[in-house]
Amino acid sequence: MTAYLEHVELFAGLAAAQLEALARGAPLRVFPRGAVVVNAGDDGHGLFVVQSGSVKVFLTDESGRELTLCILDPGEYFGELALLDDAPRSASVMTLERCELLQVPRHTFLALIESNHESMHVVLRNLVRRIRALTENVQAFALEDVFGRIHRLLDSLAVPQGDHRVIERRLTQQEIANLVGASREMVNRIVRDLVVGGYLSIEPQRLVLLRKLPARW
Repeated sequence: MTAYLEHVELFAGLAAAQLEALARGAPLRVFPRGAVVVNAGDDGHGLFVVQSGSVKVFLTDESGRELTLCILDPGEYFGELALLDDAPRSASVMTLERCELLQVPRHTFLALIESNHESMHVVLRNLVRRIRALTENVQAFALEDVFGRIHRLLDSLAVPQGDHRVIERRLTQQEIANLVGASREMVNRIVRDLVVGGYLSIEPQRLVLLRKLPARW
C-alpha cells in the first residue's frame, strides 16, 4: 500500500515512513458499480484514493439536472478538503464500476502532520498545485464555447496508442454533455460532425481520436 500511495499526487514527496503511517490508518473499502460513495452535504471525515475502478464527481440542482465535475481513475483522489476542515461535502461521488477505494481518515492525516511539520508543507504545496489546475479548468469552462470544452475534454482523456489516441471509456453523449455543461442535442451535433469528418471513431468500448481535432467547429 505504501508503494501505491507514493504515486498519488497529493502525497508526492512524503518520506517512506510517513507513507507507511498513512497506509496503516487507511482501510480499503470496496463499492459495487453505481454506489454513491458520498453525497453533497454529508459530513466529511477524510479523503478517498481510487485504487481500482473509476468514479464520477458531480452536482445536481433542485430539478435533478446533473453536472459532472470530473471522472477519476486509479491513483486519483477526492474529498481532500475534509482532511483540513469540518465543512460538509461539496459534491457527490458515484462509482462507474466496481471500485476499491482507500479511505484516509482525517485523524490519521492530522496525526501525521502534527508529528512532522515538513509533511504538512509537502501536502500543502501539492494541494496548491491542484487548486491552480482546478482554477484553470473553471476559467476554460467559463470562457470557451461548447466545442472548445468538448475538445479540451477529449484531449485530457485520450492516451497515445499506436498511431492514434484512445479514450478507454465509452462515454455516452449524455455523459459528455454532463461533463461540459451543455445539452445532449448540442453534443450530438458536434460528435456527429467529428465522426463524419474523420476525426473521431466510436467503438463499442472506447473512443478513438483518429487525428488532431480541429481548432474550431
